[in-house]
Amino acid sequence: MLVKRTLRGMLIYISLSVLLILGVGCKAKAEIKFPVKVGVKPESITKGFKGNYFVTVMNGKENEDGELVEISTKGVNVFSKGFNEPKGIVFIKEHLYFSDINCIWKVDKDGNKSVFVKKEDFPKEVLYLNDVTVDGEGIGFYVADMGATNYMRDENNNLWPLESDEAKLVPQLGRIYHVNLKGEVSIVQDDSPLMLNPNGVGVDNNNNIMVSAFFLGNFLVTKEGELTPLKGQYRGGDGVEQDSKGNYYISSWTQGKVWKIDGKTEEPTVLIEGLKSAADFYLEEKKHRLLVPDMLAGMIYAVDIKKYLINFLITKKRSQ
Repeated sequence: MLVKRTLRGMLIYISLSVLLILGVGCKAKAEIKFPVKVGVKPESITKGFKGNYFVTVMNGKENEDGELVEISTKGVNVFSKGFNEPKGIVFIKEHLYFSDINCIWKVDKDGNKSVFVKKEDFPKEVLYLNDVTVDGEGIGFYVADMGATNYMRDENNNLWPLESDEAKLVPQLGRIYHVNLKGEVSIVQDDSPLMLNPNGVGVDNNNNIMVSAFFLGNFLVTKEGELTPLKGQYRGGDGVEQDSKGNYYISSWTQGKVWKIDGKTEEPTVLIEGLKSAADFYLEEKKHRLLVPDMLAGMIYAVDIKKYLINFLITKKRSQ
């Protein structure tokens, strides 16, 4: 009798343990494994509905062939389509907002799209809208207009040298706009010789606007309302962000690199290089990574923002 009770008790214990393990397994959320191939010419990425990621994909040069794709544990699927050259994207108040050439789109949880801001709604003529970022209060967003982009490059599609005569002809037309959730638009940073062809826009920990000047390579911060360049030059600058510790991040579309910049010394460290084109990334600080679109490769890469520190410490130890 004692043996039977002991065996019964062991069986109950084993059964409960198995159920517990299975239960934990069911509750554990599957992780998306990067890199992920998302299509032709992905430009920008953010986190949105159901915690999934959403990417603007430009595709070719045909009218309305641009797409918005969703990355989930189930894979990659087209969430909405019918755009021209979708660029920077943000998620606010249960809607996705992103720029196109000269307008802003709004997309709901079912993929339904509508033009949120028309080109006529901007106070100045917009030529090529690019990056978008949520403002410091979460009541709207900033969007960069690169201005005239057809003066930046030579016949081989390379940026003109800064000391060249052609560089002097690049017009000063780029601006940063603010758009509130009523669709009202205002200029927050007018054109500036420091900001030729602004591409990336972000907000730092003090709600200052950050800008990457694509042609000049300046990383600019509006300190006390004045555009102030950080040390260094990052030509082809695209996405810009700052983490909670004050470190800056910038990607270069033309160089295929992403840097982490010390918030105090402003010294840069390369996080990744060798990409075909590093576009507008998403900072996911809790997971210690940047999600970086490589537009020309059609991929989204996860870049470890702590890896450089580990490598630095290993190198330092070996040198001692």
